[in-house]
Amino acid sequence: MKEILRRLITGVVYVILLLSAVFLSSDAFDFLFMVFGLACLYEYKRLVLLRGYHVFIAYLGLWWAYIYLIQDRILINLLMFATISINLWLLYYLFSKRKRLNYAYEKFITGLFYIGGGCIFLTMIPYKDNEFAKFLIMGIFVLIWINDSFAYLVGKSIGRTKLFPRVSPKKTVEGSLGGFVFTMIGTYFLAKYEPILSLNQWFIIAVVVVFFGNLGDLVESKLKRHAGVKDSGAILPGHGGLLDRLDSLIFAAPFAYFTLYIFTNVS
Repeated sequence: MKEILRRLITGVVYVILLLSAVFLSSDAFDFLFMVFGLACLYEYKRLVLLRGYHVFIAYLGLWWAYIYLIQDRILINLLMFATISINLWLLYYLFSKRKRLNYAYEKFITGLFYIGGGCIFLTMIPYKDNEFAKFLIMGIFVLIWINDSFAYLVGKSIGRTKLFPRVSPKKTVEGSLGGFVFTMIGTYFLAKYEPILSLNQWFIIAVVVVFFGNLGDLVESKLKRHAGVKDSGAILPGHGGLLDRLDSLIFAAPFAYFTLYIFTNVS
């Protein structure tokens, strides 16, 4: 009972902090995820045993450049290509028999684009027609929360078939399907009350976020499993580390951004 209460309190504080940043200003939202990115990088460094602080410096430089300086579409697309490429490489790592990231340069590049690139694109998502579309990013947060919550509840209730026992023994096929179904139901109501995207576009973005979010969760699970730890950290009582909370969002962010880019530029 104490564990459930602790998880609930931590979850409420986390959501209030997130909502406060979103509705306060775009700068507050950007700053919050810059800090979140640093915390996630710190936890990632501990998981893969990456030494030094060079990755923090590179991340802050990349963040400052892309959030405040770079407006050129070609350079943004290059970062998107690099981030998505690293994520696809991580999917290869996920399904391979390889246990660890072995080389320092490999850990550095992976962390910089997996965590750093993911957080940068997460903060780029709300900008639609050069305006900060707070309800767009909140909608994506809600979709992730619905999927995670109902995947857990359905899996706990009726889950029998293991999804990927080699990496995450507790996740089940039934839980994943339950999370997907309830997310689609939530998407319908979200589209009904938030017309920033059409119904079909909301459904497409929901599928992208759920699909890649689930894969991102499994990627982090493999990193933790071979690091021999249950959680990436202990910053969130009852929830583990910040990367444990944001792994789905960070991994799905560049794919969601690319999908929104297609909506805007392809008729």
